[in-house]
Amino acid sequence: MASNLSNQLRNLNNASILRILLHRFPKSPAATPSRFSIRRFSNGASHPLPPLEPSASSPSELPQPKTIPKVGPTSASTSSLKEIELAKFAAIAETWWDSDGPFKPLHAMNPTRLAFIRSTLCRHFGKDSTSARPLEGLKIVDVGCGGGILSEPLARMGATVTGVDAIEKNIKIARLHADLDPVTSTIEYCCTTAEKLVEEGRKFDAVMALEVIEHVANPAEFCKSLAALTIPDGATVLSTINRSMRAYAAAIVAAEYILHWLPKGTHQWSSFLTPEELVLILQRANINVKEMAGFVYDPLTGRWSLSDDVSVNFIAFGTKNSV
Repeated sequence: MASNLSNQLRNLNNASILRILLHRFPKSPAATPSRFSIRRFSNGASHPLPPLEPSASSPSELPQPKTIPKVGPTSASTSSLKEIELAKFAAIAETWWDSDGPFKPLHAMNPTRLAFIRSTLCRHFGKDSTSARPLEGLKIVDVGCGGGILSEPLARMGATVTGVDAIEKNIKIARLHADLDPVTSTIEYCCTTAEKLVEEGRKFDAVMALEVIEHVANPAEFCKSLAALTIPDGATVLSTINRSMRAYAAAIVAAEYILHWLPKGTHQWSSFLTPEELVLILQRANINVKEMAGFVYDPLTGRWSLSDDVSVNFIAFGTKNSV
């Protein structure tokens, strides 16, 4: 499938590619959350999403990319991590702050991710979202922080930030970059895992895990760890990629093999979760998803925006049950 699309799209410019792919792969029923009452994202009042229907597309009906075998947890502690995923990201660790490098899509998406986080956290914790430091007083952990591209703006918004990553090179890069600014130099960076933080009894007002869950070996156990790090009535925010035909076309075929935004093999389609699956996993971990939004890319402007379309990239905000 990838080779057929590549042949058809080889001579097209970048602005046309995503339009064609998204037309060829229209939104599937798996693209939107299910019978759970979840709000659409908004800057003001929120409105209920329509009920999510169970996915009509089974894995056998969708293109099956080659999957990488899962490996066991790290020897340091019980972990939901995949060793092969750690090696993959360690190889490009030095490029975290290169906005035109392998992490270019995350740099481009970051303002939109932050808009969702800022709005949902301020609404939940009763903070002023128009303040220069709206997250002041909140303890936030950024799980899978990489080079710190999310941790730093959270610190600038006033939060007390802990960034954790299982790759030592990522933490070194994050520490070096954060130390360039007195505001971000306060970030606590640790080469560790969410599971290890749980063992240490750490707790946070809000837990972030953006573009991480699709790279772990056991999403359910990973979410249990995120929940254990969250205080009662605290917040948990996750973002990932939907397991839909549309996402396979855009996030793998286009992003990795045609546009070369990401190194080939960055994502495995079989590791993606549908919004309904993520809601269920979080619910079983004692976290109720309250709001969800999609990220939509405009190839003409090169910018991302929040949308009700969760067929490809999406982000979810949940709160931990107080009992």
